[in-house]
Amino acid sequence: MPYAAFRKSPQHEDLANLAKEHLNHDLNQEDRDVLVKAGGRIYGPATIGTLVGLGLGLYAAFRLRKVRLAMFNAFRASEKPTSIVFAGGRTEPVPDITPYLQPSRLGDFATYFFFGLGGTIFGGELGFLLGSWSASRLISKDAERRKRIETAYRRFKADYLRNEAKRLENGGSVF
Repeated sequence: MPYAAFRKSPQHEDLANLAKEHLNHDLNQEDRDVLVKAGGRIYGPATIGTLVGLGLGLYAAFRLRKVRLAMFNAFRASEKPTSIVFAGGRTEPVPDITPYLQPSRLGDFATYFFFGLGGTIFGGELGFLLGSWSASRLISKDAERRKRIETAYRRFKADYLRNEAKRLENGGSVF
């Protein structure tokens, strides 16, 4: 999650207060409880997906490292040409590139880091998608509740856009 989401600013405080006001006035307690429960349904799968993705990413990095090491050992053991003989009879030595192909600790670190990071992001996003789907089903289960929540969101969005337009007309910052 970006750190900007945790940064406090007066504009964010106003937005949070406006959202709380609409939650309290436009929805009943049962609707608010369902929204809180739906938020929890997003958190769980996203956390589990992140952890599973991290584990799978590290496992894939381990396997890749193992295969890379086996390929290097096979390359090192194979016969390599030591010189090239040209048609004119001239002989040139071929440099040994084996030390340049040898796996390094830095390469291992980069493999584990990037595969772990990629697995974390991929798993977290899939978990978030699954959690959002589950939360959407919970909210959509009751048609009347869904209608009340959508109406409350529309009212909140309209008030937010009115406040934003008023702020911009009064010479507020565009950013």
